Parts: sequence; C-alpha cells; structure tokens
Amino acid sequence: MGNSTNIFWQECPVGKIERQRLLNQKGCVVWITGLSGSGKSTLACSVNRELYSKGKLSYILDGDNLRHGLNKDLGFKAEDRTENIRRVGEVAKLFADAGLICIASLISPYRKDRDACRAMLPDSNFIEVFMNMPLELCESRDAKGLYKLARAGKIKGFTGIDDPYEPPLSCEIEIIQKNGVCATPCDMAGEVMTYLEEKGYLQDQ
Repeated sequence: MGNSTNIFWQECPVGKIERQRLLNQKGCVVWITGLSGSGKSTLACSVNRELYSKGKLSYILDGDNLRHGLNKDLGFKAEDRTENIRRVGEVAKLFADAGLICIASLISPYRKDRDACRAMLPDSNFIEVFMNMPLELCESRDAKGLYKLARAGKIKGFTGIDDPYEPPLSCEIEIIQKNGVCATPCDMAGEVMTYLEEKGYLQDQ
C-alpha cells in the first residue's frame, strides 16, 4: 500500500485531555496476547465488566470479531497477520485518544507487530498483558476445535503448532498458572484492574 500525499492533520479545540476529564478516566490500550485457548477473550470480558461496574468506559477489540468486518479481507499468512495487527493498533489508538480504555484481545504472535502497536501511542499508554499458558493447557481446552484441525493438517500456519508464537520480552502484566492451577477470570481481571488503578488510569483527570 502506498502512502497518502497532500494531507494535513486537522487540529480540534476539544482534545484528549478534555475527553479524559469528561469521562473521569485516562485513555489507554490494554493489549492481551497469547495462544489460542489461553483465555484472552475471557480476561477481556472480565476486565470490561469490572470497568463497567466502576463506571469506566471501555471497548473490546476481539481478533475473531474484527475478522468479520474490519479485517475480513485478510488471511493468516505472515504479511496478513502483520496488516491485521496494524489495523487493530490504529483503531485501538483512536479509542485511547477518545479517552476510552481499549481492550485488544488477539493472538498477535509476532513481537515486532505488537511493538509497532506500542510505538503508535506517543504517551506510552500501552499495557501488554501476556497470557502465559502452556500449549498443552490451551490445546486441552480447544473450544473451537482448531488445534485438532491443525494437528490433522487441515489448518496450515496455526500458531503454536506449525507457526511460531513470540512471547513478550518485557510486558507490563504476565498471567501465569500458580502451582499448576489457573486463576479464576475474576482474579485475573483483578490483576489488570490493580495495575490500572495504581497507574492512575481510573482516577479523575
């Protein structure tokens, strides 16, 4: 895709700071990454519910949902995955600029693509949450039957089977099993909520 030319940024008198004051929160992107079946969507919905209960406005960008519309023209080749993540990053940036807490839930397997999304936010309001669950656990869940199809060779380029997942090197939050037991959705959401509270995202601006 070529770059647009002869375009100019249009400034408006009502900006991000004013919108954040109106909403009594600080806009940011909570980017949840991990293998299929690691619990990304479950965590996203749990955090969304917790924020709603506190009167905070958030919106979920779910990877599968976005492939029904915004990204329905993309497949799963490496270049398509990169474009998929780029588009989601740009949309997430707009939500954060609007003052919302945007929760992006995607496998997003490649580190460089996630880092590119982080770089889109000039004020560093990018919170990477790594669902660090073992492949064996994710595969045992297999709610969508995708691992079974991948193992049978009916799905090619499936993350964790015949396509790599590159874990974050310095994420803000890492969700792991403790003593071989997964935390409840409520407890996992609590970790994210505690981080948001401590960093001032839920306080009056």
